[in-house]
Amino acid sequence: MSDTIKIRATVNGDICTVKSLIKHPMETGQRKDKKTGKIIPAHFIQEVNCEHNGKNVLNADWGVAISKNPYLSFEFTGAKPGDKVTLSWSDNKGEKDSITTQIS
Repeated sequence: MSDTIKIRATVNGDICTVKSLIKHPMETGQRKDKKTGKIIPAHFIQEVNCEHNGKNVLNADWGVAISKNPYLSFEFTGAKPGDKVTLSWSDNKGEKDSITTQIS
C-alpha cells in the first residue's frame, strides 16, 4: 500500500482510464518561508511511470511547474478487467513511491 498515491483504473471496451492523486509538496525552490524569509528548497517529482502487466504505457518527465498534490489521468488501450497497473514516481531528492492496482 502506498502512502502517497491513490489510484483507480477502469476499463470500458478496449480503453483503460487511469486516475491518480499523488501527495507531494512540489516546491519550486523559488518561494520564501514567511516566518524565516529563507528560500524553501526545491522538492518536486521528476519522473512518473505506469506499467500495464509489466509493459510501459506512460513515461512523464515533470518539473517545478506541476502543482502541489498533482492529479494525473490518462488512457491507454489493450487492457481488460483483472489486469494489473503499476504507477510509480521519483523526485529530485531521491524519494520514490509506487502502487499496483487491479483494473476493474
